[in-house]
Parts: sequence; C-alpha cells; structure tokens
Amino acid sequence: MPFDLNDPFSTLPLATSQIVANLLVALLCGLAISLIYRWSYRGTSYSTTFVASLVTLAMITSIVIMAIGNNLARAFGLVGAMSIIRFRTAVKDTQDLVFIFLVLAIGLAAGVGFHRLAILATVFVGATLWLLGRSGFGASRKLEYLVEIVASSESASGEDSGTAAPEAAPWDAVLARYARRHRLLHARSGEGGRLDLGFLVTLRRTEDAPALTDALGRTDRVEEVALYYDEERPL
Repeated sequence: MPFDLNDPFSTLPLATSQIVANLLVALLCGLAISLIYRWSYRGTSYSTTFVASLVTLAMITSIVIMAIGNNLARAFGLVGAMSIIRFRTAVKDTQDLVFIFLVLAIGLAAGVGFHRLAILATVFVGATLWLLGRSGFGASRKLEYLVEIVASSESASGEDSGTAAPEAAPWDAVLARYARRHRLLHARSGEGGRLDLGFLVTLRRTEDAPALTDALGRTDRVEEVALYYDEERPL
C-alpha cells in the first residue's frame, strides 16, 4: 500500500489488483489459522461459528486497514464508529483470545500489503500454537482429581456406622491404596442419613482413575461415586 508521510490526511487509492491480492492473502491465512485452531483445540466448548469467524475476521481487518490507508481523519473516524459497537460474547478460553489477536495481526499485515509477513507469521506462529496444543505444554502433572462419594449411614451388615470415627471409614483404605494423598474437602448429611463427601485426591498414576472408581463402588456403605478432573490435565 502506498503511503504519503508528508500529508497524513491524504488519500492514495489502491489498484484493484492490490485489493484482490490483499484479500486473498487474508483469506488464505485466515483459513490456515482456523484449521490450526481446529486441530489444536482441546476444550469442551468447540464452536464452528468461532472457527468461521476467524476467517472472516482476517478479511475484515484487511478491509478496514485498506479503507484507512494513511489518512488520519479516517482512522479517528473509524475509532469513533467502532466505539458504538458493544461485544457481549464472553470469551471462555484464553487460547481463543490468542487466535483472535493472531488473525487481527494477519489481517493488518495483509491490508497494508505485507504479504510475506502475513504468510510467514501464519506459518511460524500457527505451527507454534499447534505444537503447544498437541504436546500439552504447560499442563499440570499433579494428577489431582475431585472424588464425590454418596454413602449410607449403615453398613451392609445393618450396623449403624454414623458414629464411627472418620479415619475408620471403609473408603479411606481404598483412597490410600490408589492415591499418594487425599484430603476431605466437604461433608454434608443428606436425606435418610446419607453422607455426601468430597475428597481432593492425588493419584499415584493416571491410569488408576478407573480402578479407583470401581473399587470405591464396591466398598461397603458407598452408594454412588463420581470422579471429576480438569479437562486440560492428562489422563
């Protein structure tokens, strides 16, 4: 894109071929970034509309930059016009923000005619994001899980165990077998003398999670077992 630094309020028109080239580069880079997002996404709230928006956002940013050019009056006018828009969609994942900023930067580079910068940035930054996502870089290795237990107040033999000491509970032995350490987070009494217990458990091995829930399910007084884990932690 041609610039006239001597007159910041001037308007230098773009050739049709330059406009088409800028939009094509923004389109191709936006498609590449959206595919990288799709391949590297590890969350639970995947949105197809967000993936499509990444492509169009790169092109729209390119159009905005071409419309502004080197004209300061247009730039300030655009800021005023965009200030009336209210974006109320909450971005749940920080990684989504990274991809949004990436397509904005790519669209900006394509809009000013820096095609090589836009393409190389897409390749290098996109490859970095893909590798980080696939390798699980930065994921916690503590193997911490939340175990919820619903237990009855009576044992299988019919004896009332409501007054038993906490350390004598039958599930403690199971937790000690599969976990390096476990800590009681909450305890709540329910209907019919049932107990709702929550434990923070650090497993010895990730593959012990199914065995732990199975062993707890066969433990005396235990009626229900639920195990929760962070989706970003390895299983």
